Amino acid sequence: MASGNRDFWQDRLSQDWSETGVGYRALGKQFNMWMYRLRREVFLREIRESPIDPASSRVFDIGSGTGFYVRLWKELGAAEITGSDITAAAVANLRERFPEHEFHEFDATDPQLPVPEGSFDVVNAMDILFHITDDAGHDQAIRNAWRLLRPGGWFVFSENFLHVPEQRGPRQANRSRHRIERSLLGAGFEVVRHTPMFVLMNAQVDSGWLRRRAWGAAMRAATSLPPLGWAAGAALYPLEKRLVRAMPEGPSTELMICRKPA
Repeated sequence: MASGNRDFWQDRLSQDWSETGVGYRALGKQFNMWMYRLRREVFLREIRESPIDPASSRVFDIGSGTGFYVRLWKELGAAEITGSDITAAAVANLRERFPEHEFHEFDATDPQLPVPEGSFDVVNAMDILFHITDDAGHDQAIRNAWRLLRPGGWFVFSENFLHVPEQRGPRQANRSRHRIERSLLGAGFEVVRHTPMFVLMNAQVDSGWLRRRAWGAAMRAATSLPPLGWAAGAALYPLEKRLVRAMPEGPSTELMICRKPA
């Protein structure tokens, strides 16, 4: 990942080390709270319904941020959790918040790993890969996940998996599902599970231009004040829980679980 991205996240997390700081800031703290509640719901369900056994798993978390997924792996009873982040600010805060765990300053695109290869049963990379804007770095991050895993280990991550034309900006690259799966297969992974994390509550990236613009305008209006953001989240959350369970794919971020063959 380019040093500019490191500087961007270092500055952002130094100012706001919270779920809003790493989340969708334009929608405000109250709506982000509901978004993270939904992330928790989907993530815990998918891990519990997958073949992964947290109690016997050593987990390496890429892009730990505020430690949201560190807490979820703790809740699942993971045997051991090692975290990482691209910024020194996040790593310092994580070490203070979770003194029982080990954290490393690590750029997911760096071929130099901070720990020995093949040391982990699970590698976790949530809401990280689409922030790697160059394709070579994205491919390296996936290869790094492979290298960190023991044979038979699991790669758990979120991406946007577009069917519409790819979208690229200075801080985010929304890639096609074909490109992402080609990179996964090139590294040697087998796809095991795939499910929406959002349907209505997050940006409609896998949709046409008009729908994306309409969603953005509607959500900015609905979350323009904290009470409105809380009410919008409270209204959408019960419906969203049903949709992410019922739909095989969605127009926004999705969770995938892959396996490194034994």
